[in-house]
Amino acid sequence: MECYLDNSATTRCSEAAAKMVAKVLTEDYGNPSSLHNKGMEAEQYIKESREIIAKSLKVDPKEIVFTSGGSESNNLAIFGACHANKRIGKHVITTSIEHPSVAQPMKALEEMGYEVTYLPVDHNGVCDLQMLADAIREDTVLVSMMHVNNEIGTIEPIEDAARIIHERNENTLFHVDAIQSYGKVDLYPKKSGIDLVSVSGHKLHGPKGSGFLYVKDKVKLAPVIYGGGQEWGRRSGTENVPAIAGLGVAVSEMFHQREEHIKKLRSLKDSFIKQLETVEGISFNGPLDESSAPQILSVSVEGVRAEVMLHALEDKGVYCSAGSACSSNRPSISRTLTAIGLKKELLDATVRFSFSIYTTQDEVDQAAKAVEQLAVALRKYRRY
Repeated sequence: MECYLDNSATTRCSEAAAKMVAKVLTEDYGNPSSLHNKGMEAEQYIKESREIIAKSLKVDPKEIVFTSGGSESNNLAIFGACHANKRIGKHVITTSIEHPSVAQPMKALEEMGYEVTYLPVDHNGVCDLQMLADAIREDTVLVSMMHVNNEIGTIEPIEDAARIIHERNENTLFHVDAIQSYGKVDLYPKKSGIDLVSVSGHKLHGPKGSGFLYVKDKVKLAPVIYGGGQEWGRRSGTENVPAIAGLGVAVSEMFHQREEHIKKLRSLKDSFIKQLETVEGISFNGPLDESSAPQILSVSVEGVRAEVMLHALEDKGVYCSAGSACSSNRPSISRTLTAIGLKKELLDATVRFSFSIYTTQDEVDQAAKAVEQLAVALRKYRRY
């Protein structure tokens, strides 16, 4: 049986979402900017998806800007906010465990003359809020923080962070990368005081090439793509209507019986932990309780290189990953694992398992058994 446990890298597009994509590609294929009926049909798909997403976040539909995915959303939030609000200053704050689609833009900002403060995290990957408070200055234009860490599943205290940010400087914008949390962890931007939120469609059973950025009303955001002025001038280019329509379906499915979905994910994760927690040489990274996301689990297997474990598991039909799938085609030393102070010998011995609402208990049992067997077998070939 094939066992796919790499859902934080990407999820299987739901059948309903895929059907919607195909329908819009082949039947309702008009350009939403066209004034004839075909264009109006396409525009209606965008409107409906925008309303579905806005309802899930309890925000206004006009605050949703469609993008090509998480990386574009993060880039638009960071560069757009900084370039549109230069009068405030050129100081930005982020954390030491961000995804490359945030970390790399930060490096680019530094090359543009911005000063970037990188906040440390504790052994569980939780950001130091006191250091956040101390770091905020009069010229701090933006704070960018992920909601759920993509490698170890830590849920960051974004509500407390938002309160601190706006108490210290009412002009500082707060961006949250919610790519791993949307649909699985509570997130209500207006209630929490968040100005910008990034989401990717293919992390929640929508099509690749879909995503959005929540932009709080009246937040100034400079575009990074110029052209026909679509998405209220914030993201020009003909909208990817098939992907947007499919994303709307996926969001609707994800939020239907959402609590049951979360309970299932948590149950699968807990079962996986229980089956492996007594195995010699196996340890887990990040929190394992309710302060962690229900779908992500980081596992270190002492004495077995991550790349070796990945391929050995693949031979048994089990698919997982090492670190972020977006950072490289090959496993590399994780910034997150380094930041939490993981022992040197485990940095290259850690793999990530991530579950979805389509994952079965049989798959979890198969994977846990395979990991246990391989942990013993592969350790015999350990290099000293």
